[in-house]
Amino acid sequence: MIPDISPQMYSHSSSPQPPILGTGALNRALLARQMLLERAKLPALEAVERLAGLQAQSPSAPYFALWTRLAEFRQKELSRLLLNRSAVRIALMRSTLHLVSGRDALYLRPLLQPALDRSLSGSFGKKLTGINLDELAAAGRELVESGPISLHQLGQQLKDHWPEADPAALSAAVRTLVPLVQVPPRGIWGESGQALHTSSEIWLGQELETNPSTERMVLRYLAAFGPASVKDIQVWSGLTRLGKVIDRLRPQLAVFQDEQGTLLYDLPGAPRPEQDTPCPPRFLGEFDNMLLSYVDRSRILESSYRSRVFTVNGIIRSTVLLDGFVAGVWRIKRKRSEAGLVIELFKPLTSNVKKSLAEEGERLLRFAEADAVSYNIQFKEPV
Repeated sequence: MIPDISPQMYSHSSSPQPPILGTGALNRALLARQMLLERAKLPALEAVERLAGLQAQSPSAPYFALWTRLAEFRQKELSRLLLNRSAVRIALMRSTLHLVSGRDALYLRPLLQPALDRSLSGSFGKKLTGINLDELAAAGRELVESGPISLHQLGQQLKDHWPEADPAALSAAVRTLVPLVQVPPRGIWGESGQALHTSSEIWLGQELETNPSTERMVLRYLAAFGPASVKDIQVWSGLTRLGKVIDRLRPQLAVFQDEQGTLLYDLPGAPRPEQDTPCPPRFLGEFDNMLLSYVDRSRILESSYRSRVFTVNGIIRSTVLLDGFVAGVWRIKRKRSEAGLVIELFKPLTSNVKKSLAEEGERLLRFAEADAVSYNIQFKEPV
């Protein structure tokens, strides 16, 4: 279980000028929260909750996220959590697909409804003009609860009731208005399957929380990503106007500032290691939340590298961390019984650093391609 981080646990100490935290200090604080300075010995479900969920647009992404953070993690542990419904894949922060514990889904989903509504309006608002959304939600719920269904099938069946409407807009509206979870085999390691959906109420056998706490969500974010600004929390969650929440919590929070003078908030007892704390090489999977949870990503990603990680078609590539910062991207290629890891470097590395990176890379390959007979590491040098 994650620790109780309710506000009353913390005491306030004010100072006229908040201490300054440089980029190195913020980096090490993030790595400590994210279990990247040293792999943690935790059950996967507890890790998922400590991390406030895992980005999951790619079915394999949560597996790589846990492998790089946990000691002795095996794919079957997460697959089992999805199969027994302890963990679910559901649209949450920023209206994107996340893997969270079932209990976290019950409070996060209603809290994030405004962000989901805003995303729907921006993408399909004009195409839904004139449609009674309550009627659409009721019709969509009936369909998804009669049996798991794809969003394409859902849109086509809803078009029978709204023949002039765009089926993609209809299914997107139901995804927003009804808490939909993706059901296995989608998301199960080594299996393939169409993304099929049903309601969280049917899948989890429980109703969403009726009065979820925004303060709880903010504290959970700070535990996983702090120290952070109000805008950082808003970028991560997709919500707005969280300054008032921080104002209510501020007497119980530690307050810092970055080198630009932006106020940063944190849990007083959270780890903030020295900036020269050693960090081993790490491989992050696609869409890792560390790259998506701040306005200013410089604590982990140099701005000059952004276009090499964030693609024009919305993919956030798998990255390499060296000394805690993104220094390259990686991909796995499989040819018959041989598994290869291609590491594209952003800057030159010494032979010793390459050696340690290759050793970690081989461990990654053995995790991802356990049935391969041989493994090789290929470095693509920076141009």
